[in-house]
Amino acid sequence: MSEAPQETFISHLVELRERIVKAVVAVLFVTFALMAWPGMKELYSLVAAPMMHAMPVGASMIVTDVTGSFFIPLKVTLMAGFLISLPVVLYQMWAFVAPGLYKHEQKMALPIIVSSTVLFFCGMAFAFFVVFPSIFKTFASFTPVGVQMATDIDKYWSFALTMFIAFGITFETPVVLAVLTRAGIVTVQQLGEFRGYFIVAAFVIAAVVTPPDVLSQLFLAVPLVLLYEVGILVSRFITPRTRASEDATA
Repeated sequence: MSEAPQETFISHLVELRERIVKAVVAVLFVTFALMAWPGMKELYSLVAAPMMHAMPVGASMIVTDVTGSFFIPLKVTLMAGFLISLPVVLYQMWAFVAPGLYKHEQKMALPIIVSSTVLFFCGMAFAFFVVFPSIFKTFASFTPVGVQMATDIDKYWSFALTMFIAFGITFETPVVLAVLTRAGIVTVQQLGEFRGYFIVAAFVIAAVVTPPDVLSQLFLAVPLVLLYEVGILVSRFITPRTRASEDATA
């Protein structure tokens, strides 16, 4: 009898290892495929396109690190490989967790995973297609006369990655509010009353995450506030789960 829990624990560890290995293999497979086509240099050129279009004619990016010309495109390719293989990674996570969930929890978890993934990609797309072209042109317009604008590729990738993560997380706001409402932690009325504080918090977060300019802060704070309103609207159609209803369902 005493060996049964231990055997169950070991079997879970073995399954977890298998799921992690499958997820890692999927990421590496897609990454190597991207290295073959279109190639690391082409992927970095795609990511750097908004910055290159905003720079003056004849300007270019520079490499200040000896290994930067190799490792920065490699990092971009790894990130692209992870994002493309994200459905496989999420499926492995879901396959490992799902057997331990109740049916009502499974029905709730799957839409959350799908919607949060889609919203994160939407946030990255918004940053790349809307935010980057605007703020880079603004930055380039402030270049003093006689100064050559030449951005280091390492610093550019760090900036782009930070913005991708910031906007991706920002677009998760409706999902977070829906989960909190469903769990009974907050109510729609409380979310409405907290609206004023959230607006202030949105601008504070934007000031901390984005570069120190008004345009970048507005690009993050305004969508964050709008998504908060979307989250409140979605929460109106969600019935909070109480402890009694959980026991009844279980």
